[in-house]
Amino acid sequence: MLARRAIVAAGTAAVAMAATRAPAQAQVTQPQGAQAQGAGAQGAGTQGGAARAGASGAQPGGDASPRPRAGDALLVVDVQNDFMPGGALAVPRGDEVVPVINRLAPAFRLAVLTQDWHVPGHSSFASSHPDRKPFDVLKLAYGNQVLWPDHCVQGTEGAALHRDLSVPHAQLVIRKGYNRDVDSYSAFIEADRKTRTGLDAWLKAKGVRRVFCCGLATDFCVAWTALDARRLGFEAIVVEDACRAIDLDGSLARAWDAMAKAGVGRVRAAAIA
Repeated sequence: MLARRAIVAAGTAAVAMAATRAPAQAQVTQPQGAQAQGAGAQGAGTQGGAARAGASGAQPGGDASPRPRAGDALLVVDVQNDFMPGGALAVPRGDEVVPVINRLAPAFRLAVLTQDWHVPGHSSFASSHPDRKPFDVLKLAYGNQVLWPDHCVQGTEGAALHRDLSVPHAQLVIRKGYNRDVDSYSAFIEADRKTRTGLDAWLKAKGVRRVFCCGLATDFCVAWTALDARRLGFEAIVVEDACRAIDLDGSLARAWDAMAKAGVGRVRAAAIA
């Protein structure tokens, strides 16, 4: 129970931080890989949510249609083996997002995949800190950090994308969390809220104005990604049934509330494809 509450507390603080803090400075890094490869949640994103922010997530003056159009991109967040049932940081029913994403993906001209991509001995791993155990909270240079079981270690099967994920036209893979001393949830900005992955610059260079977010988990990496997208000037929509959430002690409702306040929209996959 303490471990579960540590995750909830971390998720709540993380979403609040992503919703309220803009990056103070930026470092653009070149992610490894530009093609899809290979190939944390209970219930679909419809559970425990706040009131809808509108099906489209379009901001004033934007196109209210959730149908993909020129200037849209699909962001597929962390659909990796270690977040699947049986994985090192399993999201219950996380594998259910795979067929939904596979149906969505062809509707988008641009798609981006993300992977947690930790070095061995990453600072967010409990095993890197003597006398600490998974789900303890430790203060690091950038703030409080939940210590996780080792997961998504570079080059391991756990870090690979789910084998049934099919987004063959993905043009970019963003690998995040490879800095040994900084964890990373958002596809845009790492947990120090300073270091950028380079995704926003790449999307803007492609003329992207609106992003659709899906993957794992709704109230962690998906929420961080959507909130940062808004802060960086994109319209943002979460495809709720293409996500799964941890949803402990109201964490999903709080995440939806933060996203709604930031202007993030919600849509069901059937409205897209």
